[in-house]
Amino acid sequence: MSVTHPILKHPVEGSPGPGADIAYFGMGCFWGAERLFWRVPGVWTTSVGYMGGNTEKPSYEEVCTGLTGHAEVVRVVFEPEKVDYEDLLKVFWENHDPTQGMRQGNDIGSQYRSVVFTSTPEQQATAEEGKTAFEPLVRAAGLGPITTAIVPAGAYWLAEDYHQQYLHHNPNGYCNHGPNGLTCPIGVVKAQVEVAPPKA
Repeated sequence: MSVTHPILKHPVEGSPGPGADIAYFGMGCFWGAERLFWRVPGVWTTSVGYMGGNTEKPSYEEVCTGLTGHAEVVRVVFEPEKVDYEDLLKVFWENHDPTQGMRQGNDIGSQYRSVVFTSTPEQQATAEEGKTAFEPLVRAAGLGPITTAIVPAGAYWLAEDYHQQYLHHNPNGYCNHGPNGLTCPIGVVKAQVEVAPPKA
């Protein structure tokens, strides 16, 4: 796949080269989640796909059955000299409810679980530290314990073309993401939907 990202103007499956890093986040329906990350300065490209399951090359229909065990995820290629991994985690923590187990709002099923798939031991440690820092605030808000899994990344299967940058192609499409009203004490990015998109 050599499709150019319609907003970021880079190959959807590309990389800026040495020094780039990759992060994976599952936070419910991947349509709205992807839009959050493509708006963060320093993110080079994004795509959506499936991870954490037990079959190869699953289709969306197969993932929706819950039998494959995959989560809907956003793949974020970023330049660490321009944006920290902690800033991406801040976007993740502040724009969904990480306490709902196998669901996100009205979207129910294992594909919608809250999960951080880490690419390096450093990402694993940073994500776990962020969870530890954020949980007291979540509990104080009456939301209960965080159920987010933080696990090493496995195989990433790119979702079908019509899912990629869905809310760019369908501006009025379904999105259940937005600020949850809590501020995670990590990172510096203002992690809200209205983060200005990068200039082309």
